[in-house]
Amino acid sequence: MILIKFFVISIVIFLIIDLYLNFRPKSKLKIYPIKYNLLTINKKNELRCEFKITNTSNSKETMIPNLNFELEFFKNGNLSDLDCEKEMIIRFDKNQKILKNYWPTIILKTNETIKIFLKINMKDTLLTIEDFLWLKINWDNYGHFGRIKKQNFFLLNNHLINDKEKIIKPIDINSDFEAIPIKTSLLSSFDEPLETVIHYCKNIVKKSDILVIGESPLAIMQGRYENYLDIEYGIFSQILCYFFHPTSSLATACGMQILINKIGITRIIISLTLGYIFKIIGIKGIFYRLTGSDSSLIDDISGTTIPYDKTIVLGPKNPKLFCEKLSKALNIDIAVADVNDLGGVKLLATSNKSINQLLKIALKKNPAGNADEKTPIVLIRKKV
Repeated sequence: MILIKFFVISIVIFLIIDLYLNFRPKSKLKIYPIKYNLLTINKKNELRCEFKITNTSNSKETMIPNLNFELEFFKNGNLSDLDCEKEMIIRFDKNQKILKNYWPTIILKTNETIKIFLKINMKDTLLTIEDFLWLKINWDNYGHFGRIKKQNFFLLNNHLINDKEKIIKPIDINSDFEAIPIKTSLLSSFDEPLETVIHYCKNIVKKSDILVIGESPLAIMQGRYENYLDIEYGIFSQILCYFFHPTSSLATACGMQILINKIGITRIIISLTLGYIFKIIGIKGIFYRLTGSDSSLIDDISGTTIPYDKTIVLGPKNPKLFCEKLSKALNIDIAVADVNDLGGVKLLATSNKSINQLLKIALKKNPAGNADEKTPIVLIRKKV
């Protein structure tokens, strides 16, 4: 009886903590990428980017006392010098203003939006297939919650890959099937997922193909990654992360805080407790079953390709809906999968359940490559 009372009291306390964490004062400003264009003028590149910042709060206004941006240029995968001129324009309350090295403090009222336009003139620099820009937007949020410094990352490239360059040498699966990796540029949150995959695959796919895309590239295109410096972790995340294997993405305070923000401390502690009880009797994986994909699909820093190795990548949103829409557009079966080099295959979603068993066999050798290979898409094709 005493044990039951202790358990009930503990749950009530953790629920109160979850309520506090959920409703404590916090910034409701969100930054969203809209579009960018790469123009080549007189053998020089000009990049034009458009963003918006929205105050999603229904009751509190928030200030932006400072905003600036930095650029890192990667030439053939290596950090290189970039000679460029930068210009920033803000459009706010039907007014437009060009900024020269000074950001005026701006107040965003409830549900209000400001648009930001960046123009980057690169002197004598042409972006090739392997080149990209890593844009860092540094900004402050100031309001009833105090002051918060943020840094958001966005990748910019040109996607100039022709159909012949896209197809990598097929990988033999068995006597009936082969895997065809599709090469892409590094993907970013500016890339609309459906349009981007169609762009790379529309002239390559055949009627009976099965298209598989990795869960991390899809999540990145959906903007589901966070700078670890922006994560406000607390004492609970620092304690709970100790219960996980050192190589787990939940073994760091920031990785654990991501999960706390998603499902709450109460659910994590209950899942941990039941997980250990079942582990004693030889049943593993209960924690991840109880916490769902929110826990198993978190990739901590260093878990994916440069430059996203400085971010924590979450799982993709609505992978089933993505599969259904892409299947309708390309008229083939689609799957979103989490595959590793140890032979682990997890199918997050498919457009047709009848292909599941085939894919679990076909993907064991991990024919897709999300890192230096830049082949996040793979076609499973029946041999002729």
